[in-house]
Amino acid sequence: MNVLVVKLTSMGDLIHALPAITDAVNAIPGIQFDWVVDESFAEIPKLHPAVNTVITTAHRRWRRNIWQSIKSGEFSALWKKVRAKKYDVVIDAQNNLKSAVVMSFTRGLRCGMDRHSVREKFAHLVCHKTFTIPPEQHAVARQRQLFAKALGYALPDTSPDFAVRQPLPALPMTLPGPYLVFVHSTTWDTKHWPERYWQQLIQLAVQAGYHVVLPWGNANEQARAQRLAEASPQATVLPRLSITQQATMISQSAGAICVDTGLGHLTAALDKPAIHLYGPTDPALIGATGLHQRHLFAESECVPCYQQQCKFGAESACFVKSMRPETVWAQFVAQLEASSSRAILHS
Repeated sequence: MNVLVVKLTSMGDLIHALPAITDAVNAIPGIQFDWVVDESFAEIPKLHPAVNTVITTAHRRWRRNIWQSIKSGEFSALWKKVRAKKYDVVIDAQNNLKSAVVMSFTRGLRCGMDRHSVREKFAHLVCHKTFTIPPEQHAVARQRQLFAKALGYALPDTSPDFAVRQPLPALPMTLPGPYLVFVHSTTWDTKHWPERYWQQLIQLAVQAGYHVVLPWGNANEQARAQRLAEASPQATVLPRLSITQQATMISQSAGAICVDTGLGHLTAALDKPAIHLYGPTDPALIGATGLHQRHLFAESECVPCYQQQCKFGAESACFVKSMRPETVWAQFVAQLEASSSRAILHS
């Protein structure tokens, strides 16, 4: 069976679909997957060994100048790539209007969520078959249910298996060990933990015998990493890494502490011990999920607010008041110990 997955963005959402592919591989011998994804995240589908061809769009770039994209021929080129192969099943795993446009190009039985389940109204109209997938559950569970219904197998009751392809590529540098990954940057201002807290956390980690590495993805994040690294000579600002190189870097670490962002989901998919810091958002539906993961919640009457700017000031008040560095470090140490104990029990 040949299946096309349409799921375009973003990093966390894409990672949430990987266990559904693992379920399908275990249920249907010989099943093969292709995937349509935005060019910014083309490496994510390739993390799963059952994904063969990755077809890239440029939705994030195109929306800045849609007419130029049409005139340049990129849009028609995508149409040709998507229609080049007829699939047994095409699954809209994004369920919004962007993915619906791509779904309309495809050849095959189009499956997706029904009008009560889609993320954006009318996205279901391009599908031949739709299914009710209750929204009040985690995104990983919703993806697993959708794939099971679309492909006709019984939903397994096993824990999600992200099945990240091994071995991962080697890093272009040697990192001192043991090291921790501090995932400090995210898109919303309100999701940022205060920089002075990160610096104090770096000092706690160094005192415990760890080196700290600081990844980044753009100029602003690089500048933040450089400010944080001033806390200790044992903190290293990494060079810019690809997504798969970041996966390697995380997999070789002792663990990670993360704000609510895509690399946190990648950390969870790799089963590395991690603490995830949540303030303005609630992880119940879209939080990082996997073995050895622990969520810390800010304590405030206004959380979760789902606002990108905090009304109380430049720093997120919920983080400042209730999530101190010593508390985060204590929770992280406890998570490392619990993960080590589980590993011994299963060895």
